[in-house]
Amino acid sequence: MALVNDVEAWRLDPATLREVVLDRAMIESRLDDGCPALERVWILSVLGRDQEAVAEGRLLLAHSRDRFRPLLVLAHAYQRQYRWHKAAKLHEEALRMAGTAPREALVRHQIGRRLFDEARYRDAAAEFEWAHDLYRIAGRTRLAEASRQAMLRARQLAQQY
Repeated sequence: MALVNDVEAWRLDPATLREVVLDRAMIESRLDDGCPALERVWILSVLGRDQEAVAEGRLLLAHSRDRFRPLLVLAHAYQRQYRWHKAAKLHEEALRMAGTAPREALVRHQIGRRLFDEARYRDAAAEFEWAHDLYRIAGRTRLAEASRQAMLRARQLAQQY
């Protein structure tokens, strides 16, 4: 869930499918700029400030009318802590409330990343493929390509293990 505007501050590692901080100071400065609560939870989790990320994510979720994105950002925080069962429960709820192809694709991609982290590469590839198809049908070509690349990486690892 890439929320920081400046892509020079972080990148997605194509081998691990995890965010890698390139400019910690730039990312931390966003916390002082009064960034939106969703972005704040994401930033805290990629900075490794796990307890804060989960605490703020739970608070955000408890006070949100639209739970969809708060569910995903809190799931991301749990996933960064390898708390996959908690992340999976939140992903399931988000999937039930997605309602549109692009939102379902977003959840499917996030589920794929969790399964990838769990070294369940075949399952991850299937979720990435599903996300790719949904994004493609919705005309979201950049996101479709990101899901396709993740699917290929998951398939590559599935063949090795």
